[in-house]
Amino acid sequence: MNQPDFERRAAEILDSLFEQIEDQLGDWLDVEMNGGILQIELPDGGAYVVNKHAPNREIWVSSPKSGAWHFAAGEDGLWRSTRGSEELTALLAGELAAASGRAVRLDL
Repeated sequence: MNQPDFERRAAEILDSLFEQIEDQLGDWLDVEMNGGILQIELPDGGAYVVNKHAPNREIWVSSPKSGAWHFAAGEDGLWRSTRGSEELTALLAGELAAASGRAVRLDL
């Protein structure tokens, strides 16, 4: 993926995640998108930060539950952890579901 494609796709992903999380959990937590950075604040004070990292063409997630994650686009179009096989939407959906006690589905 070249740089312009990454920039476009990363912006689309962050916007999509923002809209989906806001729709599903906006009444329970604070979801904001500022300057291309998605912030998800949990009622217990923890916060997720999701942003693009252009130099590496990755999407980075800071999780109050599982720490720092870096995701790169695979040939299959899925964004997978650079440390293993975890997929971006599965990780976020699983952690947000566990924190909220609600079913969360995130699609890209």
